[in-house]
Amino acid sequence: MGKKIKKETESPPKDVFDPLTIESKKAATVVLMLNSPEEEILAKACEAIYRFALKGEENKATLLELGAVEPLTKLLTHEDKTVRRNATMIFGILSSNNDVKKLLRELDVMNSVIALLAPEEEVVIHEFASLCLANMSVEYTSKVQIFEHGGLEPLIRLLSSPDPDVKKNSIECIYNLVQDFQCRATFPELNAIPSILELLKSEYPVIQLLALKTLGVITNDKESRAMLRDNQGIDHLIKILETKELNDLHIEVLSVVANCLEDMNTVVLIQQTGGLKKLLTFAENSTIPDIQKNAARAITVAAYNPENRKLFHEQEVEKCLVALLSSESDGTKIAASQAISAMCENSGSKDFFNHQGIPQLIQLLKSDNEEVREAATLALANLTTCNPANANAAAEADGIDPLISILSSKRDGAIANAATVLTNMAMQEALRVNIQNHDVMRALISPLRSTNTGVQSKAALTIAATACDAEARTELRNAGGLEPLIELLHSKDDEVRRNASWAVMVCASDELTATELCKFGALDILEEVNLSVSRKNKFSEAAYNKLLNNHLPLKYSQTGYLSSSNIISDGFYDYGRINPGTKLLPLKDLCLQEPNDRRAVLLVNSKSSDVSPPPSTEDKSSDVGCGRSISSSSSLRRTSKEKASAGFGSPTEEKSEPSSGRNTALSKSATKEKGSRKVRGKKEEEKVKEEEEVTTVSKNIREGSPDKEWYPPADPDFCVYEYEVTKSILPITNIKEQIEALAEYVAEKMGGTIPKEKLQDFSWELHISELKFQLKSNVVPIGQIKKGIFYHRALLFKALADKVGIGCSLVRGEYGRAWNEVKLMNKSLKGVTGGLPPPEVYIVDLMFQPGRLIKLRSREADLYRFL
Repeated sequence: MGKKIKKETESPPKDVFDPLTIESKKAATVVLMLNSPEEEILAKACEAIYRFALKGEENKATLLELGAVEPLTKLLTHEDKTVRRNATMIFGILSSNNDVKKLLRELDVMNSVIALLAPEEEVVIHEFASLCLANMSVEYTSKVQIFEHGGLEPLIRLLSSPDPDVKKNSIECIYNLVQDFQCRATFPELNAIPSILELLKSEYPVIQLLALKTLGVITNDKESRAMLRDNQGIDHLIKILETKELNDLHIEVLSVVANCLEDMNTVVLIQQTGGLKKLLTFAENSTIPDIQKNAARAITVAAYNPENRKLFHEQEVEKCLVALLSSESDGTKIAASQAISAMCENSGSKDFFNHQGIPQLIQLLKSDNEEVREAATLALANLTTCNPANANAAAEADGIDPLISILSSKRDGAIANAATVLTNMAMQEALRVNIQNHDVMRALISPLRSTNTGVQSKAALTIAATACDAEARTELRNAGGLEPLIELLHSKDDEVRRNASWAVMVCASDELTATELCKFGALDILEEVNLSVSRKNKFSEAAYNKLLNNHLPLKYSQTGYLSSSNIISDGFYDYGRINPGTKLLPLKDLCLQEPNDRRAVLLVNSKSSDVSPPPSTEDKSSDVGCGRSISSSSSLRRTSKEKASAGFGSPTEEKSEPSSGRNTALSKSATKEKGSRKVRGKKEEEKVKEEEEVTTVSKNIREGSPDKEWYPPADPDFCVYEYEVTKSILPITNIKEQIEALAEYVAEKMGGTIPKEKLQDFSWELHISELKFQLKSNVVPIGQIKKGIFYHRALLFKALADKVGIGCSLVRGEYGRAWNEVKLMNKSLKGVTGGLPPPEVYIVDLMFQPGRLIKLRSREADLYRFL
């Protein structure tokens, strides 16, 4: 037997690395292993990193710093299932870190993660891939990426997964995605509603809650609501409400129901199945505030539809809402108040709340919660609109005082609503007086100064409703409310500008307030507004005209027309025609100007002036003001026939000279021209003395006196006219005879009858120029004019007619023409129904045949009015 020879061990190939077992205790080392080509090392490294990431946020940040994210993203598409699964698990955990999410968006891994949702992948991969997407979908950019890479469809498919974690992560991601409108719009096409409804049967509350939240979002769209109804989703929701064990879901269920009730078909369905009654009973009897709040919100949403309101009214929803107003929860009170606001569109509901609801809402006005007060004022605003009974009920419940207090609230909505309620109340005189007694004008000043257009608009409207009485306007004026009101006329908001114009129109009803409005520039602003086609409105035009009626000089200069209701008072002046946008100077400024080549400014004034020149020997014994002139009127009346017979070319008249300080000298100098034959006999020294007096007085007129208030120049002659007309014409009982007598009187004082053929020879221009020179002013009192043509006579006729109550209008024509129009009844005509016919309009002839009445639009009238 041969000797055994020991066999040598076969050595490994030279190109093979001997196996090495390494135990690493550093995360950095393991991160380096992620670049290994060996699947086993990759799997073990991923497993170690997963366990490390689970331990806390600091470890996630450490892995990010070590650069683990980028090599891990490559492993998501690895061929080996284990490596792919472990890498996915890591991302499911890491994606909750905001910095990791940011890096993942930059690396654009969304497509790789969505691919892991494929049906052939393991459930564990589905779980962590969906978790990663759920964490990422919180950010808007990630939502867009998930949607654009088609992630919604596989997520919906995973809702049917047997694994509850997959379901939870998928529905959470879907909930985040549907917050975006674009994603929500494509939702009905994917038929996800049945799968979501199945989740309501889950044994896990978190899944049920996420499913309800998702339904609450998608049912904002009409198509999704229809799909929910078609899939018997409403039945599922009502059953949950009926199940006490699921009371933690009731709040979200009611949110979904609230959206569904926007559709009339859904409301009918709920009503037919008895669900509506259950809903109302549930809302009223529940002790959970959030449930009550959402139930009231559901009613609010549904009540915007008229048919729904009708159904709710039949189910006596008002009782439920009134009960909810007494809740201890502010949120429930707010929701109930909003529901009442919506139900107010139904007249039956409005009447119901008259007896129940309004007192409770008034109590809510005293709440410390601003939102509660705002919701209560909104309900009261809707309840009192076009409903005097409810306005009365609010006042009887002592609502005026708290409403006015809310005008100083910090919430714009509450202020606007409170102003609306006060406006609705002010439609009734008794309530308006009550509101005014609570110092409402002062309370409205702050809302007028608000920067919120809604508040501005409602405050201005309240001013318009409450400033109907002189006392209220005085209160507003004294409180400084006119300036902020006028500022609103500049507003770019149409409603603010309209309501502010309305308020200005109301405030301009008395002369004092109208004067103040003009002083603050209301007239100029309104004129500017009315020049704009886009900014003007009917109220701005009405307000402008109302102010013009209290500023007749400007009205006549701009429009060339004064109606019979526009009564000329002392201080009126005719400046002549001005174009829109041109500013009319005040009378004082015109009086202080030097004479120029412009036409004379005609002044109507029967008041005496307090300004007097230095006393002279002649003036010491003179009477004051117009008194002496009036005392001599009898002599004027005695000579009136003689003056009339003088006719053309004899406009002179004899009368005693009135003396009243400054205007005495003015009157004397004017008389000097009229009675030139008598003046020629005077001594030259007296003539020079009179001219010096005129110069001195005119200087006083122009310069004014710093110690005395300025008064317009007096017109003693006009005082005489007024006295004579009152004595001689007022007693006449026939209106036609009054007009004829006044026309003859005016013509007599202005130079008598002027034949048409001699009109060009009537030297009135020279006479006016002499008056301007003598008065050292462009302003000429109408009574001093003794040679006047159409526009002089028409103005004097209007001024005297207004003094004695004869209704007439003043119309300016072209080329110095002006005329007066009067309305007279023609008793020879019968009305359509046998009554009196409408009055006919006549033009009063003051030139050619004084006293003649010419029918308007006749050929004779046209010859009188036009050249």
